[in-house]
Amino acid sequence: MNRSNRLDYLIKELSPSASVPSDTDGKWRLLRALVNVHEPKPISGEFLAEQDKLLKSMIAEKGITDIADLRPVRKNLYIWRGDITTLKVGAIVNAANSGMLGCFVPSHACVDNAIHTFAGVQLRLECAAIMQEQKHPEPAGKAKITSAYNLPSKYILHTVGPIITGELTQRDCDLLSACYRSCLELAEQNAVGSVAFCCISTGEFCFPNERAAEIAVAAVEKYIDEKRSKVKVIFNVFKERDFDIYRRILG
Repeated sequence: MNRSNRLDYLIKELSPSASVPSDTDGKWRLLRALVNVHEPKPISGEFLAEQDKLLKSMIAEKGITDIADLRPVRKNLYIWRGDITTLKVGAIVNAANSGMLGCFVPSHACVDNAIHTFAGVQLRLECAAIMQEQKHPEPAGKAKITSAYNLPSKYILHTVGPIITGELTQRDCDLLSACYRSCLELAEQNAVGSVAFCCISTGEFCFPNERAAEIAVAAVEKYIDEKRSKVKVIFNVFKERDFDIYRRILG
């Protein structure tokens, strides 16, 4: 089955009545939108097999970056600008919402949407099982761990950062710091040797970028110093502005 045929099959499995575009790019955009709104319910093994082939090939085409090929800017601390779904690392961090099921907005440009899209529909199923057992929304500052499925990383650490709706408060800062610490604690409990953090709570959650980076670096360094941890940490950024901020902070 070539890519075009595979896309046709996956689209029809999710939406039998869908009008399928003729071009491959259009088919992918439609499939991504359908996956983004797909409820967490069991799906056939054949669908998963074809989906996994598609996603793995697309990620490989984007290019995988291995932490082993990166140079630290400080001992065990790295800055890397790029697509977090292409990082080969112990765990990547997802800036989740309190529902923990991913972004349901079709093709939204948030990291939550990208991670769920390229991990595959299995990720939403696992998150739903976690939330069904928990029976309440995920509070800010905590973390959960799941498999990464089709991503190059082994795990995903999901954390809910504070949402800023007015003036930044000390509680907002404390909650953001707690996100970083919770992820590192959970990583080490699961013998994860390297973690890539996205810019938690910035962007859609409106946390000021520079202050968020200062808190991120301070929280990570404090944890490593207190625990004498050997975990390797990548500060993953997507925008040049954030890269410049982290480079200035870390030297």
